[in-house]
Amino acid sequence: MSLHRSPSLLLELLRSKPVVDLATIRSALGNVSHMTAFRYLRQVPYRRSYNQNGRYYSHHEPSRYDRFGLWSWQDIHFSVDGSLRNTVRRLVREAEAGATQRELQERLRVRVYNTLLDLLRKGEIDRDRLARVYVYLHTDRGVRASQLQRREEILRSIAESREAETSAEVIIQVLLTLIRYPGLGPGEVVRRLRGHSPPVTTQQAEAVFTRYELGEKGGPSRH
Repeated sequence: MSLHRSPSLLLELLRSKPVVDLATIRSALGNVSHMTAFRYLRQVPYRRSYNQNGRYYSHHEPSRYDRFGLWSWQDIHFSVDGSLRNTVRRLVREAEAGATQRELQERLRVRVYNTLLDLLRKGEIDRDRLARVYVYLHTDRGVRASQLQRREEILRSIAESREAETSAEVIIQVLLTLIRYPGLGPGEVVRRLRGHSPPVTTQQAEAVFTRYELGEKGGPSRH
């Protein structure tokens, strides 16, 4: 009977299958009680799934986790940290620009709202509101400041990218208008594009004329 209750037998089981449930573990150990099964589990490297109500167990093999310390088998998810709570706390603290609820949910593939609130209430993470979205942050003041700075840089980059896309769209609309109505000036182009989204201003139209050397009347300038 003692052979059936050896940690080596349990370790062999965990290594032989991607995931197992507690019933399988108990059976492999000779139909032991839940308490005995957990006593032997504590003697081997394992992780419990942070979803599926923690029903599944896997061998804790560091090489199988991705760069975020996560590993999945089908729709069963595991973390180097074990619990979802510890995983969320680590990911928030390690995130270069902090992390939003949506970012964490997409990475972990589970809901994290209640977990974030619990960590926040207990002072294990912090948060700030940027661009109408809460960003969860490290509690260390220096790390928090660095995360906020990086998040602001990312938001500026996104805004500049969108502005560039809008500018490209404005250029296209001005040029298309000149193809349809050759000889128009900047002000006349703007009147033709009234109601267009995004709106086109006289300054933008003039900038397009200058950039493409369209001259005062929508044609190539003559030098």
